[in-house]
Amino acid sequence: MAFVRSMHRHLTAIFASLQIFSIMAAADDAAAVKEQLVAVGGKVVEKGGVITEITITDCKKLGPAEFKLIGQVTSLKKLTLYGGCHGLNDETLPSLAGLKELEAIGTDGAKLTDDGLRHFAAFGNLKQASFFHTSFGMPGFTGVGFGHLKVCPNLERLTVAGISMGDDGFAAIATITQLKDFSTWHTYQTEAGNAHIAKLPNLRSLKLGQRLPGKDRKATSLSDISLVTIAGIKTLEDLKIGEARFTLEGVKVLKGLPSLKTLLLYETDFPETGVEPLRQALPTVKVTLDPLTEPQRKKLDQYVPQ
Repeated sequence: MAFVRSMHRHLTAIFASLQIFSIMAAADDAAAVKEQLVAVGGKVVEKGGVITEITITDCKKLGPAEFKLIGQVTSLKKLTLYGGCHGLNDETLPSLAGLKELEAIGTDGAKLTDDGLRHFAAFGNLKQASFFHTSFGMPGFTGVGFGHLKVCPNLERLTVAGISMGDDGFAAIATITQLKDFSTWHTYQTEAGNAHIAKLPNLRSLKLGQRLPGKDRKATSLSDISLVTIAGIKTLEDLKIGEARFTLEGVKVLKGLPSLKTLLLYETDFPETGVEPLRQALPTVKVTLDPLTEPQRKKLDQYVPQ
């Protein structure tokens, strides 16, 4: 009996030693991963001894090995990959599939196909996503792949900007019915794209900017006409609209939004004398007009010729 107790104590000590060794090895691995991330320009945030955030603002040199490295950080909650992240594509995105705790992702310059966007379904805990300059000018990319994000049940905030996608992409985004906050500007959208956005049943916040100009894109995507469509989104509480030319009478149609609390007109040709009458027409709304600077006016003339 004494022998059994002795063996039990001996085995317990061995298991404890192995556990300590395992913890130390894991800590060494985490330190090595952090060191490698910092070496490629990553800014790392830790909480409780684990990495929760990674930000890389110059991603031009990231390749398959670096994305596999990031994919090892299974504790990650926020990932920001800006500065020409062309290495994030259909082949490398699956390397991040293990990031089950990921809540927020921001990308700039990813080269994904519409089918490749389906890999975002792996991020079941995702709450917000931003896509800047995704697949710009890439043959065959339409933006319909954004519809794959509808399987992310917690996704409430989405930004798509600087993307060469048209109204088909916005029709796909309209299927992400859980969205509460949507921002978009500088796409190939037309007025019809606004009608798709207006179908989002739970939208609380909307930022809507002008489409990119081009020889085949002379009609505006944001004007007084658009505001009639926006006025149909009865759930809206916060609205930012910009890079357009609005009249006082055109903006007054927003009084049809029963829940609207804030309205921002940015980089917009709107008469300053119209601000006070607009506030009177929308007495429960905080109305803000950002003054149009001269460089902004010149850009507006390119986007929306007078």
